[in-house]
Amino acid sequence: MSDGDLLARIFLTRVIEPGDEAGGRWLREHGTAEVVRRLSEDGTATLPGVSQTRWAGLRARARQADPERDLAIAREAGARFVVPGTVEWPAQLDDLGDARPLGLWVRGRPSLRMWALRAVAVVGARACTEYGAHMAATLAAGLAEHGWVVVSGGAYGIDGAAHRGALGAGGATVAVLACGVDRPYPRGHTELINRIAEQGLVVGELPPGEHPTPSRFVLRNRVIAALTRGTVVVEAALRSGSLVTARAAQRLGRFTMGIPGPATSGLSTGVHELLRGEAVLVTDAAEVVELVGDMGELAPARRGPVLPRDLLEPAARRVLAALPGNRPASPEEVARGALTSEDEVIARLYELRALGYVERHGDGWKLTRQAMISVRDGRSRC
Repeated sequence: MSDGDLLARIFLTRVIEPGDEAGGRWLREHGTAEVVRRLSEDGTATLPGVSQTRWAGLRARARQADPERDLAIAREAGARFVVPGTVEWPAQLDDLGDARPLGLWVRGRPSLRMWALRAVAVVGARACTEYGAHMAATLAAGLAEHGWVVVSGGAYGIDGAAHRGALGAGGATVAVLACGVDRPYPRGHTELINRIAEQGLVVGELPPGEHPTPSRFVLRNRVIAALTRGTVVVEAALRSGSLVTARAAQRLGRFTMGIPGPATSGLSTGVHELLRGEAVLVTDAAEVVELVGDMGELAPARRGPVLPRDLLEPAARRVLAALPGNRPASPEEVARGALTSEDEVIARLYELRALGYVERHGDGWKLTRQAMISVRDGRSRC
């Protein structure tokens, strides 16, 4: 891409808001240079899809734009501008169609395209619980240890916990901001975001110095969803920006996952609603990787503890189960309960005695204390 094309797109980041599909359609149908010309020169025809009032507002913004200054400020802050069609551009962002970013400002040394190939979004509530923060940090650390990049929004709560979890594990993380990458937001996360820029990547659509607004936060979430293979929501109320990210991921055909919480927690109601739909329940990094990773990256099978009696032969387990728990029983009675012959029962009882499960009482047989504990521990508890 030529310097002129690069500056033209930087110019447009000052004029067109993130996610503006009308602006994206203009670029697709008329080209960058023509859109810039119409916005800059007096007497040019209005581009379709906006009112005269809106067009006047865009023209007013265009008069204030100075792409060379923005590029100089960005470079001073250690940022670069990555645009569609270049080597570092993540092709999955093209799935956004006309809502695709005009370009992305990037702070940090790694290649955004390469990191986005194995990236998972971890998002959730700002006012999260201790449980949510613990789950987000643990999940992010696990993903980092599996070689995955953790992407989030740099906000308080779940976002911050996810970034810290990945950094603490020595892994890779990306913060996608709703403001200029030279102006960390929230201010309380300035140190964290600067650390992410040193060890990972800080990304944003808006030019240097731009501040966040509620609509920009919402539109930022589509970039998080498109940039990653899947989105995990850790905690979210029914009205939550992280649900916007999850639904964007679903529309884009990405995996959507949720960490369950207490049924009584208002901060888990949004996650549970996702799980009632198309989202997949996950509890750790291995389960996330099994879903978003390559063939063969399977989570370990979940099993309860192996009890000593589980190692018995099936015939011996049936005899053990047929013995009453509170009194001795004759071999004939045990044979009826085990649906086998008396001779088979006697042989199995001697085997079980050698293993410490039963003892003889006169002509009958009774469970030992060891066997009673084993049977009791193996039963489900309320």
